[in-house]
Amino acid sequence: MSKPTIARKAPFVQKMAPGTYWWCACGRSANQPFCDGSHEGTEFSPVEVTIEEEKMVAWCACKHSGNGPFCDGTHSRL
Repeated sequence: MSKPTIARKAPFVQKMAPGTYWWCACGRSANQPFCDGSHEGTEFSPVEVTIEEEKMVAWCACKHSGNGPFCDGTHSRL
């Protein structure tokens, strides 16, 4: 299994409006933390995330979080 590209070693913290988002799991997207299709031809697929109400979200940018698209601090051990 391939390892994802580390986009950066800190989360993307953003105020998110309600809606559906596609989190980049491969780390190649130029539109981090969201998918731009750069995963094509890899074993990675974007992760669909539905935000029900406006809130601050810490999106994983290292792509190694054990908490899916959300930061769990794993970047501090890479």
